[in-house]
Order: sequence, then structure tokens, then C-alpha cells
Amino acid sequence: MEWRQLHWAKRIQALAQIGLTYSDNPYDRERYEELRDISVDMMTSCSDVDKEQVRVSFASDTGYATPKVDVRGVVFRDGKLLLVKEKADGAWSLPGGWADIGFSPSEVVVKEIQEESGFQARAIRLLAVLDKRFHQHPPEPNHVYKLFILCDIIGGEAMSGTETSGVGFFAENELPPLSAERNTEAQLRLLFQIHGQPDHAVILD
Repeated sequence: MEWRQLHWAKRIQALAQIGLTYSDNPYDRERYEELRDISVDMMTSCSDVDKEQVRVSFASDTGYATPKVDVRGVVFRDGKLLLVKEKADGAWSLPGGWADIGFSPSEVVVKEIQEESGFQARAIRLLAVLDKRFHQHPPEPNHVYKLFILCDIIGGEAMSGTETSGVGFFAENELPPLSAERNTEAQLRLLFQIHGQPDHAVILD
């Protein structure tokens, strides 16, 4: 029920936000505000965060509601995959993070790889666009699309960053504990399967 409630809360919040963006009718706006409050109550009931924190982080945005975009760099060397150790949870993930305003996906992934692993990289091609809902990630308040971009190393050296405490290359049969919030084992195994196939279609959803 928590997964279903989370999905309903996000949908109600999105509809309320869109309604508040486009409606000038004070009675309609009052109804949309009430829907937003309901979504906050629902989100609060399935989290350990107090209501006001939920309201600020989950229901304070304006404008048309859209998914957030998470960009991940996929770098192979000698058949092994580059991963970084996250300070946030002590587990490992592909270098990357939220897409930044003013940067293209390629620029974001190159920047994230250098900041989190120390390597200079070049974006090659898009491997996958995945909706986080359809994969085994922990529940979260945002609706997220994940972009996985294949990159080559063109310089630099392994070096931890502000948000990372380790850098390494791992074979498919020696994956370390993974940061499930950021990537799943099934996703990484999929990347191992397709990275050497330049004609493979981009994987969607």
C-alpha cells in the first residue's frame, strides 16, 4: 500500500500544482490548495519526515509539474565498470546526479564524472532512458527519469570528490554493495550486456 499511496500522492500533488499554475478562479484555486494539502498528508503518513518539511521539499514547487532528470555516466575500462563510493550511504554507484539547468546531458555527465571520480571523460552515446518507478529503487517523492550515457576516459586520474569517498573499476561478477537509490544491480548488468554493442537501440522505460 505504501508504494500505491506514494504514487497517488505524487499524482495528486502534480495535478494540484498544474491547477494552481493555470487557474485564476479563486474557488478552483482553493480546491487545488486542498488537494495539495491532501498530497502532503499522504506523503507524511508514509515517511519519517514532519509535515512542514514534506511541504517544503515536496509541495512548494510552481509551474507545470514535470519529472526530475538523473544523469549517470557509464565508463568501461578493460571490461570493468567505473563506480564511485557515495559518502551519503557508503555504497557504490555510477558517477552522476541531477541534471543542471544550463547544461546539456553530455555536459552534465562529463562534469559529474570529473567531480566524483577525478577522470576527464567524453560522452559517446545514450544507452538507456529509464523511469525510476519501474525498477527496484527505494520509494521517493520525486518522479525521476534516469539517463545512462556511455563515456570514454580521455584524461585525469582516480580521485574522490566532495560527495564520494572511493573510486574503482569492477567486473560484472565482483560488484560491490550498490546505492539502490542511484542504481540497481539489474541496471548495471544490463549496461554490461549492451555497452559493447554500438548498434543496440536505446533502452526505454
